[in-house]
Amino acid sequence: MNSFKLVLLASAMTAGLAVAAHAADVTPPEPETTTPDQYQAMGFYLRGDLGWSFLDWGDDDNAFAVGGGVGYQFNDYLRSDVRVDWSGDYSVGDGADANLTTVLGNMYFDWRNDTAFTPYVGAGAGWGWLGGDESDDGFTYALMAGVSVDMSQSIALDFGYRYRELMLDGENPADHSALAGIRFKF
Repeated sequence: MNSFKLVLLASAMTAGLAVAAHAADVTPPEPETTTPDQYQAMGFYLRGDLGWSFLDWGDDDNAFAVGGGVGYQFNDYLRSDVRVDWSGDYSVGDGADANLTTVLGNMYFDWRNDTAFTPYVGAGAGWGWLGGDESDDGFTYALMAGVSVDMSQSIALDFGYRYRELMLDGENPADHSALAGIRFKF
């Protein structure tokens, strides 16, 4: 009986060593790698915009608009930026002049597809200043829609519409802007 127990013990030890040796030989899984397309979808960008603003405040007027900012593309569908925009030299009646300056944090949803054209919608919130003959400041929000056109992996043209409203005591100045711009991704 002793030899039977010895054979059984030796068999169990051999099987245990074989399992351990086999486990040591298992090839570890390949680490996940990021493809160039995934890198292309992410990253910081700079943007600049020019356009025309149509003031919707008492006396309607229109003026030049300019803006710029820095942003981050999180993936193919979501990006965010912080922008500073100015539109001005509005004539608001009785010879009074006005301009609007805003700093907004914006979030955009891009509808990526198999073309170079990417439609988007966005919303933003921040602070704005009414300048000119009347001065005031307050909370500001904006709604955007447009389309971007990829010129390369790092350059996109942007054509869009923006509604922006500055919340003040009394009547709020608001404008509708048609903007064209460029985004440089790095």
